[in-house]
Amino acid sequence: MIVEADETMPVRNSDDVVRARQVVRAKAVAAGFSLVDQTKIITAASEIARNTVDYGGGGTMRIEVLRNGQRRGVRLTFTDQGPGIPDISRAMQDGYTSGQGLGLGLSGAKRLVNEFAITSAPGQGTEIILARWK
Repeated sequence: MIVEADETMPVRNSDDVVRARQVVRAKAVAAGFSLVDQTKIITAASEIARNTVDYGGGGTMRIEVLRNGQRRGVRLTFTDQGPGIPDISRAMQDGYTSGQGLGLGLSGAKRLVNEFAITSAPGQGTEIILARWK
């Protein structure tokens, strides 16, 4: 697998969430994604970026444009140093929320991408990696 582009940006407030969406859109377009695939990765990115701000206290988003043979993809890695997620399997269930949301952020984002991984522990922050392939 070849990383064609690699960029890291802060995700600390609502303005950064908007910028993250814009950057993901630009990279998805550059990777040749269809409008549907663009929408899926942008929506997933928006959900996870919002969680990074609201629950993780802010963090970073790394965006990579990938090539694996003829396949092109976009991989996003969100990292925060927040309180962490004590029960990942519970947090991944539709309807579970630790805040005021609908409880569809993590599980919804997972359904929108081809690859999804989450690493978290109480007091040690969270890392979420998602990728969409063309």
